[in-house]
Amino acid sequence: MNTQTRDNSLDIYSILTQNQRLRVSDGEIKPVLDGCSNASQLLVLIWSQLGDFDNLEYAWWLQREREKLSSKGITIRAIGIGDRNSGIKFCEYTKFPTEWLFVDATAEIHTLLGLYRGLTVQFPLLSSSQKAWLNLMLMCAGIGSPGTLKEVFRGYKGDRKTPQLIADEEVVKNTPLPPIKGSFFKAAGGKGFQRPFELATLRLQNMTEVLSNWNTYVPDSSYLTQRGGTFLFDSQGKLIYSHRDRGILGFAENMSNPLSFLE
Repeated sequence: MNTQTRDNSLDIYSILTQNQRLRVSDGEIKPVLDGCSNASQLLVLIWSQLGDFDNLEYAWWLQREREKLSSKGITIRAIGIGDRNSGIKFCEYTKFPTEWLFVDATAEIHTLLGLYRGLTVQFPLLSSSQKAWLNLMLMCAGIGSPGTLKEVFRGYKGDRKTPQLIADEEVVKNTPLPPIKGSFFKAAGGKGFQRPFELATLRLQNMTEVLSNWNTYVPDSSYLTQRGGTFLFDSQGKLIYSHRDRGILGFAENMSNPLSFLE
């Protein structure tokens, strides 16, 4: 992959080994790789703001594939931008284990790893938070965020390369729309794959959750544009896979199946 040489030269494992952050489960400052020394494989997720829809969607996929991840003996750690309250709220909603999640209030680990800061146009007379908002809006329009618009449209038109996301008997609630039963999407497009509007509906559910609890998820909006990355290591700490997010809704190399790199 095109980032492999760069990532190996950074010695990302050493950076992570030497890094300590606040652990959401107990509020203690701990090494982010605490308890990972015997892992057969270690998956480290550097997430953006915990209120970023990308991360809620990533956590959804991890929850969906939890049995497969467990059978492969993969140990997971994640670091997201926010505070402990952000982390607790994120884990309550996504079911991501609090003991796996650490928080970094100022995106220091992202800087150490050289992750994409996102669009950083300097608008005169505006605060850092206001600048971040404007840059985020531009990124949502695809500026400085390659692939974003294509991915948005995929959520509406469906994707036969993606497995079915909502079971027929499942009911999607807590959106501005009336509760939607999974069988609705079967009538609209079939079954066994991502149907039209299926992914868009899950994203709407995530958006409703975050906007309803914005100040908890995003205590400091200065880092709204910061992107994250995915790093997979073997039992010796050797990097065997990496992905650096290039824009919004670009948290995986293969968005049709974000965890396909584990197969």
